[in-house]
Amino acid sequence: QVQLVESGGGLVQAGDSLRLSCAASGRALHNYATGWFRQAPGKEREFVATISQNGASTIYADSVKGRFTISRDNAKNTVYLQMNSLKPEDTAVYFCAAAPTFYGTPLEGRYSNWGQGTQVTVSS
Repeated sequence: QVQLVESGGGLVQAGDSLRLSCAASGRALHNYATGWFRQAPGKEREFVATISQNGASTIYADSVKGRFTISRDNAKNTVYLQMNSLKPEDTAVYFCAAAPTFYGTPLEGRYSNWGQGTQVTVSS
C-alpha cells in the first residue's frame, strides 16, 4: 500500500500561482499512476489531472488545461501540480490519489489510495 500526503495549499489572489505536492510513503509511487482531484464546497469531487507511472502521459480536465501542469519526480516519490493563473472557481480541497494502472478515462473509483487533501482558496 502507498500512503499519500498533500501539501502546498493556501490562500492566494486570482492570477497567482501555487504548487501542490503529493508525497508518498510505503510502496514506491512509481508503481502507480497518480491523479489530482478537487472538491469545492457543496459540489462533488471532480477530476483535475493525472499522470502515468513514468510521467510520459498526462490527462487534464478541460477547466484546467493550459493553466495547470502535473509532473512527478519518482526519485523523490512525489507528484506535483503546478497551478498558474488561478481563478476563484479553482477554490477547493485538492486530493491526490494513486491507481495501479494509467487509465485513459480517470474515473474516481479507479484510484485506490487517497491523501487527506489540502485547501486551496483563491480570492477575487
